[in-house]
Amino acid sequence: MLNRIMRRLDQALPATPVNAHCDGPCGVYDPASARIAAEAVLSMTKKLLALEVPDSSDKAAVVKYHNTFSRYVAIKEKEATVAKNEILVLWTDYFKPHHLEAHPEIHDLIWKATKEISYAKVECSLHHAENVMNYVKQIHELFWKTKNRDIAWYTAS
Repeated sequence: MLNRIMRRLDQALPATPVNAHCDGPCGVYDPASARIAAEAVLSMTKKLLALEVPDSSDKAAVVKYHNTFSRYVAIKEKEATVAKNEILVLWTDYFKPHHLEAHPEIHDLIWKATKEISYAKVECSLHHAENVMNYVKQIHELFWKTKNRDIAWYTAS
């Protein structure tokens, strides 16, 4: 019954179509969140590679090692997903056709960055984690260029 009432109401008073570039048209975009997440990926990768595997006869040390290892991997995975999502939001919601005309490298840069993030998730590779940071830096520079602003690149770590 409620569905019938809603259909009649919609027919009598149709809503005006609206368009927004994203789910919440706030207009606030900044690659900083991608940088922070990418830094966490790099940090966790370094920490994972620095972990010392304990003697298998020391059960407490083995448990501690596995606990620490799994926590670092979980953080690396989560932050890599955040970095990828933040970059994809810039690509799908911020960058417009006029940006692409001025900077035709946008699509290739975003594609390479998100692929590199996938590699950083799949592997525990300092090479891939550093590449992620490099791509995020390039995206940072390109993003601020589209706003005609010179915002310095910096890292928190």
